[in-house]
Amino acid sequence: MKKLLVAYFSASGVTAQAAETIAETIGADLYEIRPETPYTPADLDWMNRRSRSSVEMNDPASRPAIAEPAADIEQYDTILVGFPVWWYVEPRIVDTFLESYDFSGKTMIPFATSGGSGIGKAEQSLKSHCPSAVWKPGKLLNHADIKAWAKSL
Repeated sequence: MKKLLVAYFSASGVTAQAAETIAETIGADLYEIRPETPYTPADLDWMNRRSRSSVEMNDPASRPAIAEPAADIEQYDTILVGFPVWWYVEPRIVDTFLESYDFSGKTMIPFATSGGSGIGKAEQSLKSHCPSAVWKPGKLLNHADIKAWAKSL
């Protein structure tokens, strides 16, 4: 039987709700990609070019630290990676996660939430940070039936 993990980053709780629903629906373990330094509302002010999220997203080399590592990644066959779309791609902390483990040969399935952007550029970016994984098409979950999508995996 395949061992499944839902790994997600959520700044406002929207992606967390989707991740919890997916994990419950498919019987997966859940891992929150939590930043070592939590984001404040001021950090997330994308209108402020000096806010933490703006500074991170404007620096492709930025890799925010993760609070605690994921449990033994080796045990999982399939990993769903969830995140809010920031500046058309995944937040830099998701890149930190992807570059922290060897996902060679593992099936990776992205899912995202967004206020208006699609997931296409994020899917390309994810693959570039983790090219040895087997990437499946992702899903933007804004108005999707999350349980139905999860069951279809």
